Amino acid sequence: MSNGTDCYHCGEVVLAADKNKYKVYIAPEEREMCCPGCQSVAEMIVGSGLSSYYEHRTDLSPTAKQLVPDELLRLEIYDDNEIQDEFVYQDGEIKEITLTVEGLTCAACAWLIEKSLRNTKGIHFINVNATSNRISIKWIDEHIKLSDILKRINNLGYSASPFQADQHELMYNKQLKSYFRRLGLAGLATMQVMMFAVALYSTWFGDMEEMYRQLFRWVSLIVATPVLLYSAQPFYSNALRNLRTRTLGMDVPVSIALLGAYTASAYATMTGTGEVYFESISMFTFFLLFGRYLELRARKKTSELSANMAKLIPNMALRLNADKTEKLIPTKQLDIGDYVIVKSGEVIPCDGTIINGETSVDESMLTGEFLPIVKSIDSGVYTGSLNVEQTITVCVTKTHKHNLISEIIRLQNTAQSSKPQISVLADKISRYFVLALLIISAGTYLFWLGHDPDKAFWITLSVLVATCPCALSLATPTALTCATSFLSQRGILIRKEHVLESLTNINEVAFDKTGTLTKGAFTLTSIKAECDMQNEELLRLATSLEKHSTHPIATAFKTDMALMEFDKTENHIGLGISGTIGSDVYKIGSASFTNQVSLESDGKEILVYLIKNDLLIARFYIQDEMRDNVSTTLDYIAATGVDITLLTGDTKDNTNKVTEGLAITNRKTSQSPESKLAYINQQQANNKLVLMVGDGVNDAPVLSAATVSVAMGEGSDLAKNSADVVLLSTDFIAMKYMLATATKTYKIIKQNLMWALGYNSLILPLAMSGSVPPYIAVVGMSLSSLLVIGNSLRLLK
Repeated sequence: MSNGTDCYHCGEVVLAADKNKYKVYIAPEEREMCCPGCQSVAEMIVGSGLSSYYEHRTDLSPTAKQLVPDELLRLEIYDDNEIQDEFVYQDGEIKEITLTVEGLTCAACAWLIEKSLRNTKGIHFINVNATSNRISIKWIDEHIKLSDILKRINNLGYSASPFQADQHELMYNKQLKSYFRRLGLAGLATMQVMMFAVALYSTWFGDMEEMYRQLFRWVSLIVATPVLLYSAQPFYSNALRNLRTRTLGMDVPVSIALLGAYTASAYATMTGTGEVYFESISMFTFFLLFGRYLELRARKKTSELSANMAKLIPNMALRLNADKTEKLIPTKQLDIGDYVIVKSGEVIPCDGTIINGETSVDESMLTGEFLPIVKSIDSGVYTGSLNVEQTITVCVTKTHKHNLISEIIRLQNTAQSSKPQISVLADKISRYFVLALLIISAGTYLFWLGHDPDKAFWITLSVLVATCPCALSLATPTALTCATSFLSQRGILIRKEHVLESLTNINEVAFDKTGTLTKGAFTLTSIKAECDMQNEELLRLATSLEKHSTHPIATAFKTDMALMEFDKTENHIGLGISGTIGSDVYKIGSASFTNQVSLESDGKEILVYLIKNDLLIARFYIQDEMRDNVSTTLDYIAATGVDITLLTGDTKDNTNKVTEGLAITNRKTSQSPESKLAYINQQQANNKLVLMVGDGVNDAPVLSAATVSVAMGEGSDLAKNSADVVLLSTDFIAMKYMLATATKTYKIIKQNLMWALGYNSLILPLAMSGSVPPYIAVVGMSLSSLLVIGNSLRLLK
């Protein structure tokens, strides 16, 4: 039996038996609660100093439930490292996870969760996105367990679980369907109401009897009401959220215009006096929804990349066991060192190295290059690529969570967590514009109220509608979303939000040579012995040293002989390797590192020197090929007036021969990572904005220091990469695509902003003077928004 009182927290009825049983003081009085769960949550909110949550919420809180033992056990399972391995990324002692949260109804809910967890010991970072219903959390496991974080969220009345890409795609599909239904209703209603409007306002039907005129008004009212209450509902929700959080968005004037026009038209219909504008209401809603629908579709295209890439990972893999038997197991169960058989026509289920067989592999889903690549023993293959020809055996080198596709998805999610400066600036301009619009509208109403009261409302309505900053709000995000999607399809992964903006201001581009301008796929062409040792023994000695190096040149040294064991080795980054066996000291590397006089080569080969106790014992001739379209790309960069610098650890002679004829302004050779970093810092101290392009192996400090940094995708482990952009494509033309797209993107953004501001500046005085009726204002505003969206969609071509 109810006592007529509702729970202040969740809104459920308080039973008579529980009256005065569960109470919490929430200023300025005690509030009734329906159960101990709501009481404990409310006490926690008040005790944490977060009482203002109840003032700002736009919906009732979820029903608070006490977790039963089974639910507690389910959450504690997430603390298991093997379970976490699938969805938790770890960097040192900090763990990172993205959660999907249910029950998030408004911005106040996001604010409550953030405030409640932000000051919790062990929580390093938390961001709650009320729009996508996702929470990004970084924490230190020694201080707080993942299950404790999930319990805290549950105790607030929300349910959280690890984010899954396919669920995110379902969310977008649900939103699109919702907008499509609202759009369909508004479109049908607009057509119907426009027919009645033509009959009411045109002279085609002559003098219509008042009875029929009134009938058409009532029918228009009935048809427009569902549009106002259902189709336009997202605008009211957003406007109310804006007001609750004390911000001004474009939906505030939109809601005022819609509700004002409907109220005045309904009053005119009921009293039989004045004009009605139901067709303007329906048309305004339809065009606004159409713009939102197109924007959402554009955003969905970007999100589809992550979801579709996740779908590329096969669910099952054929593992070759130690006893030579084959077993079909879930892909997630593969461990490093496992052997997997991939037959012709099958998708490769793991990142690994081919240990048996030769085939061609289609990696177009990663690089955008549709020609299959020949792969043989020791070649690397990636999850999701297609084995085109022969059966191969692959040794797993990365677990499911750390494969290339998973890294791309994670890095993209990170890149989308914040906005570039121009987007933030556009949002600020939009908010100030809305404030100015509301002030101007109020002034317009007061002016016309004193001069012609009958026109005051409708002229004010025209001002609100005609100058609504929809196009201004869409100008930046639609262009950035389309650009990111275009680049992703071409194997260009944008990791940081500032990249496209910063690329337009770059005035110097610095390139590494080995593994960047060149392919980094080195081949040993010949050995020149300078002692009485055989070439096979010299190769064995060199390979034994080079196995301790991470430089791409080290991959050229291979032998079937058993490798030698050194007592001690030292990696001199960018120079070479030294090692000792007994009293003998060996060094292998560049001429400067081994104190040798650099000899001439044919311009296509690299000389590597091997010394023993400071005496030269062998020279190794190694060949590397230039990447495709390097010359075309460098010519394009030079034509834009940007300086091109080459920073390489190779000798001057080798560098000049390999890069002869290329549009390089400045060549700096024999550079160590430290000297490269010093050069970048010096240039930036001289107010130069530098784009650094490297293979990521030895260039992490330089990549971190540059204004914008680009790393070649095959150069290093993406999880440890310091670059802002990763080029998955092996074709160097991707650099041209990236720079050209950045320039085009910001040209389009400027066009969008100029059009939006120009249109509003032009239409505002006309609307204030009463020269623009509401229905014309609706068409103008809508066409302005559609023009901005259409202009941005050019980036997808």
